[in-house]
Amino acid sequence: MALRVNIPPATRVCLISLLTLSLLYNIARWRQLDITGKTSTSTGTPIISPIIPYLTLVPSQFIFYPWTLLTATFVEQNIFTVLLNASTLFYGGKYLERAWGSREFAKFIIAIAVIPNVAMVLLHLMWITIRGGSSSGVTQICGGISIQASFLVAFKQLVPEHTVTIFKGLVKMRVKHFPAVFLLLNTLSGVILGTHVAALLSWFGLLTSWTYLRFFKRQPDLTGTSTDGLGIKGDASETFAFACLFPDIMQPPVAFISDIVYSALVSLKICTPFSAEEIASGNQQALARGEAGLPSLLGNHRGGSRTMAKREEAERRRAVALKALDQRLQAAVAGRTQPGAPQPGNSQTQTPTPAVAAGQSMLGETSYTPDHA
Repeated sequence: MALRVNIPPATRVCLISLLTLSLLYNIARWRQLDITGKTSTSTGTPIISPIIPYLTLVPSQFIFYPWTLLTATFVEQNIFTVLLNASTLFYGGKYLERAWGSREFAKFIIAIAVIPNVAMVLLHLMWITIRGGSSSGVTQICGGISIQASFLVAFKQLVPEHTVTIFKGLVKMRVKHFPAVFLLLNTLSGVILGTHVAALLSWFGLLTSWTYLRFFKRQPDLTGTSTDGLGIKGDASETFAFACLFPDIMQPPVAFISDIVYSALVSLKICTPFSAEEIASGNQQALARGEAGLPSLLGNHRGGSRTMAKREEAERRRAVALKALDQRLQAAVAGRTQPGAPQPGNSQTQTPTPAVAAGQSMLGETSYTPDHA
């Protein structure tokens, strides 16, 4: 019961969907194997993975099962991938949902689940058209590779400088390098092992999540620059440019290609270029996220709210202390410069000193030193 309470609602729905749909898929696959046998009666070739078109995405049949554009993302074919994707959703989902809120997280999940699958269908149909309508077999698309790639991009946006240590300190890597490593491993796997569907889904997941976070998603306003109370749309920060998803040595050629694509999209009025004010605001947002640090995002929602409230209260107290100190000093200077003003006694002449000390003490108590992750 406690575990259920500790999982945010959207993440809980994703986990239930993953476990339920994967179980239904494997039950249907086992039943199909029992009915048809281990080999095809016509050719004698072994049946490795039966097609379940009403749960997984089959490009040639999706028109009859349109919901598979969403459900296929939550279907895994074996226990190992189920555990891997469940861990991704459990830890990553809790992190992102508490950082963004359930509504924004749900929209993000729908986007990164549906759009890569739509791209896979279009790519498959284009390939069939190029080959003249011939295909080597029925393609079945499923799995949460696009979710894993998208989560890594989101982590890169939120905590790029956080260092993850594994194998008791033998391997240390910053979060900002995770997307490139993930793409590299899946691309090599697609070329060497033939897992081309997973490789393509990883690329489409990365492109979808970066585009959505860069141009469309409402970001929590950490700097107080938003005027409509809805946060800031997109992320125009220079550290979240597409080239920054890759290692430094690859950034110049990637930036050259991405700039050409971006200019073409702007010319077609698909994208709107960022203004100088939006870029400056995005950079301030990135700095504010760095000051917030990893612990406040990983903590529970109430704890995160209390942390933000304490910081806001500290800033208010600091502003009040500065204002009071300034007024006290101005009054003291004005009193000394007025002609004919009575000379204060020794006890009165010491008054400004405690005020300054009190103001400094108040500032010292309310100053906030971020704990960088």
